[in-house]
Amino acid sequence: MSHMEKDAVLPDETPVDDEVVSKTLTSAWKRFVDGSSDASAENKTERAMQSRHLMMIAIGGTIGTGIFLSAGSAIALAGPGSALLSYFVVGMFVYSVVISLGEMSAMFPVSGAFSVFGSRFVSPALGFTLGWNYWFQWSLSIPSELTAAAIILQYWAPQVQAWEWALVIIVPVFLLQLIHVRVYGESEYWFALVKVLMIIVFIFAGLIYDWGGVKGHPGPGLSNFRNGQAFIGGFPNFAQTFVYAFYSFGGVELVAVAAGESVQPHKTVPRAVKATFLRIVLFYILTILTIGLCINWQDPTLLSAANNSDVTASPLTVVFQRAGFGAAAHVVNAVLLTAVLSATNSCFYASSRMLLSLARSGQAPRVFGWVTSRGVPVPALVMALAVSSVTFLTTIWGEGIVFTWLLNITGISALLVWGSIGLISLRFRAAYRAQGLSLLDLPYTQPFFPLLPAGVVVLALLMFIAEGYSAVKKQPFEAKNVIATYIGVALYIVLYFGYTIYERFGRGVRQHFVPLLEVDLQTDAVWKPGEGAMIRDHEGKDEESTAVVVTPGWRSWLSYAAKHVY
Repeated sequence: MSHMEKDAVLPDETPVDDEVVSKTLTSAWKRFVDGSSDASAENKTERAMQSRHLMMIAIGGTIGTGIFLSAGSAIALAGPGSALLSYFVVGMFVYSVVISLGEMSAMFPVSGAFSVFGSRFVSPALGFTLGWNYWFQWSLSIPSELTAAAIILQYWAPQVQAWEWALVIIVPVFLLQLIHVRVYGESEYWFALVKVLMIIVFIFAGLIYDWGGVKGHPGPGLSNFRNGQAFIGGFPNFAQTFVYAFYSFGGVELVAVAAGESVQPHKTVPRAVKATFLRIVLFYILTILTIGLCINWQDPTLLSAANNSDVTASPLTVVFQRAGFGAAAHVVNAVLLTAVLSATNSCFYASSRMLLSLARSGQAPRVFGWVTSRGVPVPALVMALAVSSVTFLTTIWGEGIVFTWLLNITGISALLVWGSIGLISLRFRAAYRAQGLSLLDLPYTQPFFPLLPAGVVVLALLMFIAEGYSAVKKQPFEAKNVIATYIGVALYIVLYFGYTIYERFGRGVRQHFVPLLEVDLQTDAVWKPGEGAMIRDHEGKDEESTAVVVTPGWRSWLSYAAKHVY
C-alpha cells in the first residue's frame, strides 16, 4: 500500500476509534449515574430502607456538634438546672412534632413529607414555602458541616488547608448518594450507631466519675447543683438557653422525609416515632444532666468548646479526662468526625428529596424531578452539590460575612417548619373528620389529640419570642443580632405571599385554602379508605402463623427488647 493510500485510510479510521472510546466512556458513566436505563420523570424512588435504617436515622440525625460541642454553653449561661429544664421543654416540643408528623407520614409516606402535606391539607402556598425553606436550610448547612469537619481533621493534620479537607469529604459523600438509597440508609445506620455508643459510654462513665467510683479521681457529686448554682441569671438567661437546645434537636423531622423510601412505612414509621420519647430522655436529658453534674457552670471549657470548636474543651472530652481516660480527645474527635459525615450525608439526602418532591408537584423546574432506574434523583443531588460548593466559597471570601448571613436566613427556618407541622396536623384531622373517615384506618394514631399539635403551635410561638428576647438581651446589644434572628421570617413571608400572588394573577386561582371536603386523602395512601383494619388483621394473622415458639431465656428477652425498640 502506498503512502497516499495510507493517508487516505487513516483519517477514516481514527475518528471511529475516538467515537468508540467516547461511547464506551459515556456508557460507563451513564450506567453509574442512571442505572440500566435513562433517567426519567416517570421513574420513582425505591423503598429500600429497612426499619433499622429508619430508626437510626431518627436517632442519629439529631446527634451532632450541637450536643458534642455547644450543649455546655447552655450550662455556662444559665446553670445546670436551667439547661436541664430547657432541654426538657424543647424535647417535649420535638416529641410532639414527630408524633404529629408521624401520624400523617405513616398513612402518606412521601419524600416531600410536610411540604406535600402543606399543599394537600392546607394550601399550595404553604407547601411551596415549607419545601423551599427546607431545601435552603439543608443545602446551606452542607458548607457549615464541611467547615466543622475541616476543623476536626486539622486537629490531627494542621498543615492541610480547610478547603482541601472539604474536598476530600464532599466528593465521596456525594458519590455514595449516587449509588442507591440503601447505601445512604446503611451508612447512616453505622454513623449513628457510633454516636449512640459514645453517648451511652459517656453517660455511664460520667455518672460513675461523679459518684466517686473512679479511684484517684474524686467526683463533684451534687456540688454543682447546690448553693444557688443550679439556676443562674433568672428567666433572661433561661430564655437564652433555648437557642442551644433548639440547635441540638435539629433534624428530627428527617424520619418523615425518609418514610418515602422505606419498606412497609405503615409499620416502620410508627416504630420510629414511638421511640422518640425514650431517645430524647436517653440521649439529651441524661447527657445534659451528666455534663451539669461533672462540670461546674463557671468552667471556661464549656464556652471555648462551642465558640472555638475546640475538641479538647468538649464536655465529653473534659469528663473523660477527669475520669482518668487520657486519650479521650482523640476518641471524641473521631466520633465528632462521624457525626459531621453523618450530617453531611443527611444534608444531601434531605435537600435532594425535597427538591425532587417540589419538582414533581410543579413547584420547581421539572428537570429536578428526574430519577434514575435505581431511584436516585441525580439532578437534585447535583443542584445540592453546586449550591453547597458556591456557598462554601463564601466562607473563604470576604471573611465569611456573606456565609454568616446566608446561615442567618435559614437559622429559624426549622422552628417555622416545626410550628407549621402543628397547623397541618390540625387541618389533616379536620379534613379526615369532615369526610367521615374512620381513625381506625390510620396506621398510627397520635395520642392526646389535639393537645400535641396545638402544643406545637403554642410552644413554637413562645420559642420564637424567646429567640428574639435572647438576641435583645445579648451583651453588648447590637441591632444586627435581632435582624439575624428574624431574617429567616422574611424569607418565609416572601415565599408564601409570592406564591400566593403567582397563583392569583399568574394561574387565575382565587381559592387560597383547600376546602376540607376537597382535601385529597387517597393519593399516596398505604391503603384505600376502609381497608386499614382488615389489612392489619391479616398481617397480624400472618405473623402469628410464622411465629416460632422460643424457650424463655436471655435470647428471648433480647428478641423481645429488639422487637419493641425497632
